[in-house]
Amino acid sequence: MEKYYNECVQKLEEKIKELTLEVDDPILLPQEVIGLIIDCLSKLKEFVLKQGFKDKKEEIYFFKKLKPVILSKLIYYNAIYKIETKKPYGKGKTIKKYIDNELAKLKRFFDNNLEFYKYYRTNSTYLDERYFVRGGYDVRLSLDTYYFETDHNFTTSHDYKVAKIIANDLIQVYLEDQLNNKNQKKVFDYSSLNWTGSKTALIELVYALYSQGVFDNGNADIKLIAKTLEVTFNVDLGDFYHTFMELKARKINRTKFLDSLRDALINKMDEEDEVNTH
Repeated sequence: MEKYYNECVQKLEEKIKELTLEVDDPILLPQEVIGLIIDCLSKLKEFVLKQGFKDKKEEIYFFKKLKPVILSKLIYYNAIYKIETKKPYGKGKTIKKYIDNELAKLKRFFDNNLEFYKYYRTNSTYLDERYFVRGGYDVRLSLDTYYFETDHNFTTSHDYKVAKIIANDLIQVYLEDQLNNKNQKKVFDYSSLNWTGSKTALIELVYALYSQGVFDNGNADIKLIAKTLEVTFNVDLGDFYHTFMELKARKINRTKFLDSLRDALINKMDEEDEVNTH
């Protein structure tokens, strides 16, 4: 299951990257990408319905950790399409008001689903069999209307809600980028450092810094940390949350870059110690 899923996601990511380089239109790009995502989900659904799951644990893992990553992309690009097509003409206050209203929508979703946010963000599992097993819906669990309109053979009561959470994080970054666009360009003009390591490595560092709580006494938002490093080092981390999920899924060496940083520093210290003793 996971092997097929990873292959499917990798091909999708590659096609999205190609399109992003070819299409520089914020309205046309989502239209093209949405078609790719729908095709990927369709193939994944066909595979799931044909192969099934070996046990309930695998089913929960798929609907909690795997499917939402792809579904979140569909929600994200569809939202960007709507945002761009409805955006009013003008600059300054007009655009700011529009973007603020879009950000307010994200806040309302957060407020309306606060309990599930807490459950999901804290990696809780005690309700997984109710949330992420097919056919076990409970109307009292704040279900989205989306659930009743989909094929229940490929949907659980809360896999869409997880995807929505992931997508909303990305939409918020997109909207805040637009608000801060001019300021960010000024920062780029003065920045002299370019990140030449892998994006995965920098994302590993971002989450390490966030987990350690080294910014604003541990109160800094992960998106703000990521965006600050993006601007500082002239790099676009893209869907950094998805990359983090891939890091978590590693069977071995989950902190490859951080381990290499530690080894490199120790080697440097050892080398200098050797020089000083001669």
